[in-house]
Amino acid sequence: MNEAMHISSGGCHCGNLKTRFASPTAPGDSPVRACQCSFCRKHGVRAVADAKGQAEIRVRDPKNLIRYQFGHRAADFLVCGICGVYVAAVMDDDSGDSQGTFATMIVNTFDNHADFTNSAEPVDYAGEDLTGRRQRRRDKWTPAEIRSAP
Repeated sequence: MNEAMHISSGGCHCGNLKTRFASPTAPGDSPVRACQCSFCRKHGVRAVADAKGQAEIRVRDPKNLIRYQFGHRAADFLVCGICGVYVAAVMDDDSGDSQGTFATMIVNTFDNHADFTNSAEPVDYAGEDLTGRRQRRRDKWTPAEIRSAP
């Protein structure tokens, strides 16, 4: 039986990056996280992911997509090169049964961001090694697709 999906759409300020997050969990019931790394703190990030959901990031102008990496370089932080908005972190994975791309989405970029009413839980992943970090993302992040938009 298919579960009803709750859709949250949005993107960056200028429209170069469009996002869509589908989850069987309603926005008001979704756990929201506030990563405590310096990048996320400086961006005031509230993030959401659902391994049972689906994420899509559409890129209008790929030359204006910044894929920023730091630390373990295990994920790309997608930032619009025009307006500077951080929309998602993605990890490409080709190991084992979990092949594909996985994402955590930035709640404040959704048009319905106010519907995500849970307080953001502070999380700190500084103690994770690369193997553990990649496994957590495979287990918890949302299967995702990045594609060009017309």
